[in-house]
Amino acid sequence: MTNKDIMRTATEQSALEANCSPEDFFRSENIVTISTGNKGARRKLALPAYCNLISYGSNIVASVNPAVKETVEKYLEQFEPGHCFGTPNIYLLNDAFRRDGMCICFMAEFFLPDVERLKERECGFRMEMLRPEDLTQFYVPEWSNALTSGCRELDVLAVGAYDGARLVGLAGCSADCDTMWQIGIDVLPEYRRQGIASALTSRLALEILAAGRVPYYCVAWANVKSVRNAVQSGFIPAWVELNAKTISFSNALTGRKVPENTKKTCPT
Repeated sequence: MTNKDIMRTATEQSALEANCSPEDFFRSENIVTISTGNKGARRKLALPAYCNLISYGSNIVASVNPAVKETVEKYLEQFEPGHCFGTPNIYLLNDAFRRDGMCICFMAEFFLPDVERLKERECGFRMEMLRPEDLTQFYVPEWSNALTSGCRELDVLAVGAYDGARLVGLAGCSADCDTMWQIGIDVLPEYRRQGIASALTSRLALEILAAGRVPYYCVAWANVKSVRNAVQSGFIPAWVELNAKTISFSNALTGRKVPENTKKTCPT
């Protein structure tokens, strides 16, 4: 699989989820579409969306609820694509969404492998490939980034690093859609900064490619440690996403109470 093949797979997947064509991500102008459901979407992505912004760098494709189409179009006209995802500009969009009981919730950067840089890396610990039947005992907090506790059926492959009989690092991948599998990684605190994360991540990425799927890696923008691991493992930045959820959903994540004057009028 070439880098061109990998990028094409990613944009085709994003197009399914944004109700657009893959070519739309490389236009000079922004695109706003009406969000619809799609059985081919990533299995943990809730569609139709209230507002999802996606950028591969050239422009922004916004997939939205009809109620906010005009609002989002006006917002995208005000700023360059790279400035639409950051503060203080994003507060304008967030304030507009509150009328529907919605808010900006998740913002993330996504990485794809560079096949010219991706290679097996050693870490000084024994590494072992693990199948779903091997993972049952590892659905505990220590491995919450590597495994998907709420959707265990999506976890199809993993690789562990062992110090003797002790698991000290784990990279797992979830079959988020038919063509792309997402990698997550955890390393026990006392074993970090020894190259375990990049060794596991790169090994798992190669296994995913060998299975005919595209590996991808998702990072919260402020998680510099995880970004460094992506780069060290042979991944490069590919696209960014921002989406909105109900205020009640966001408050549940942070432990805050929903304001009494907030009224939900649109779906998540």
